[in-house]
Amino acid sequence: MRYLLSLCLMLLLGSAALADPSFWKHVWPKTDFTNTSVNNWREILSGGPGKDGIPALSDPQFVDAAGETRIGAEEAVIVLEMEGARARAYPLRYLTWHEIVNDKVGGVPVAVTFCPLCNSAITFDRRVQGKVLEFGVSGMLRNSDMVMYDRQTESWWQQAIGQGIVGEMNGVSLATLPSWMESWESFRARRPDGIVMAEPTHSRPYGQNPYVGYDSSARPFLYSGEMPPHGVDALQRVVRVGDRAWVLTRLAEAGEIREAGLVLSWKAGQASALDSSSVAAGRDVGNVRVRDAVGKDVAHDVMFAFAFHAFWPEGEWMLGE
Repeated sequence: MRYLLSLCLMLLLGSAALADPSFWKHVWPKTDFTNTSVNNWREILSGGPGKDGIPALSDPQFVDAAGETRIGAEEAVIVLEMEGARARAYPLRYLTWHEIVNDKVGGVPVAVTFCPLCNSAITFDRRVQGKVLEFGVSGMLRNSDMVMYDRQTESWWQQAIGQGIVGEMNGVSLATLPSWMESWESFRARRPDGIVMAEPTHSRPYGQNPYVGYDSSARPFLYSGEMPPHGVDALQRVVRVGDRAWVLTRLAEAGEIREAGLVLSWKAGQASALDSSSVAAGRDVGNVRVRDAVGKDVAHDVMFAFAFHAFWPEGEWMLGE
């Protein structure tokens, strides 16, 4: 947690001016701050590193899954399987340090995103209103969730909901693509012909977790909103599909849940990337898949409960009997 404490200090030192968006205009001269759905600017905090201080990746390199030896068996990867392309794995050992990967898969421009503070891993189609957008990390947080920006219009986007919140793209929604977190061992066994993102060339301690012990903390980092209802712990993982959330402990106990026209399944064998100092050694949080009634993968997210409640305050909690 040392990293988080030092980051918190930086954020608190810079938070005094954040109620007024004019503070950001020298860094964001192209952003129209008058076009926004943010009602209270105090919701947006500096995340410590500034614009592009966390460097998003574009056009990453890939290697054959069979030849990759650096990734631990239970390490989490974000899996994307699209027609016309080999199955791809994006390891959290890299996404933890970069948070966004701009890629093109089967002819479709995509953004593979991961917000460590919300445990939110979502893949978006980058095509919007006739444009192909390229996303970067703004350095801002809202409800502890990453605020992305696009390099074409410099609009700000909320990662958890895939929606523009400031600038020309305010109110515009990105299409979400089915992807999921899976252990490296599971992916490689299912897709021996798959490929995996190669280690980036940036100087980062890949494989180390800068958020040690975060997902067993009592409270989320720099979050002042309401805690989840029904006695659900703030940093309990939930499986979100649309505006519904299933608490992960319920799914893990059942193994499979069939509700709301969906089939949710869980099996052991995936390490939390936000637990141990090594992403390969985190405690087992299991593998989740969500499919519809005919077996087709459904877009979903495995996020922390506080983030679901923050962005879907009227959302439905699927708690069973």
